[in-house]
Amino acid sequence: MLKRLLGGAVAMVAASMGGAGDASAAEVGDVFKYKVGAIEVSLLSEGQSEGKTAVLTSPVPGALEKYAPGGTFATAVNTFLVKLPGRTILIDTGFGRKLFDNMASLGVKPEQVDAVLLTHMHGDHIGGLLRDGKPAFPKAELHVAKQEAEYWNSDKEMNARPEDRRESFVNARKALQAYRERLHEFEPGPLGESKTRLAEGITAVAAFGHTPGHTMYLIESEGKGLLIWADLAHAMQVQMPVPSVATTYDSNPRQAVETREKVLAFVAAKKLPITGMHVPAPAVGNVSAGPDGGYIFQPTKMD
Repeated sequence: MLKRLLGGAVAMVAASMGGAGDASAAEVGDVFKYKVGAIEVSLLSEGQSEGKTAVLTSPVPGALEKYAPGGTFATAVNTFLVKLPGRTILIDTGFGRKLFDNMASLGVKPEQVDAVLLTHMHGDHIGGLLRDGKPAFPKAELHVAKQEAEYWNSDKEMNARPEDRRESFVNARKALQAYRERLHEFEPGPLGESKTRLAEGITAVAAFGHTPGHTMYLIESEGKGLLIWADLAHAMQVQMPVPSVATTYDSNPRQAVETREKVLAFVAAKKLPITGMHVPAPAVGNVSAGPDGGYIFQPTKMD
């Protein structure tokens, strides 16, 4: 059995991926490796933490008190390193606090990263893109949804916020500008139909709502699959049983809820394993239908 305690939570370990993929995991510090067919995916953890239910909004009376009675919920910050034959790809960069140490533990240097795929451009996803104002990945192509880039480059959107709340726009623009010569914008397609393939075995899937260009990535190889669903859920213990719970930082809460409900129904029906940027350890598992229209997340079992 392989396991590691991170902030009181048991992190991802070697186990079966519910028939849709095999997770053979080995730990190196805050890094957890597993296989999706012939593709090696490593979860790079910046640690486990607790979020406050004050950032959640629920149309269901008593839902927050029932599923997060202490006023907090378990969360995490994760990024993913994907190794393909001849290519090394990073999905998001987290805050960048542990990213480079985690990569070093895998023997991967920043200049060896061929591409960075962004799910969206909130600070906890692009924090590692720059170091001292320069691209942290000097040879990497940067991929972001067209809708996402347009949003963060919009003066109308930025100026609609008070001056003390525009920093996220400034930071997103700095990152886009720094990678401008290697920047690629794409349009993600719908789940189950998307043909937006950014690399062999990696398809970009639209999951709009949390941000205008919020994107998931479907990893597929040898008949196996894993959906990295980005920020589809921030509070698993609440948003699985009650998918209609939104967050105060969803740019379009109604759309975010609709997207979450569609994705949950899809992965439950397809038995497609999922993981995400804020899924606490163990961070990989399967979703199944639960009572009252909700869902149950079953983490990958330990070996």
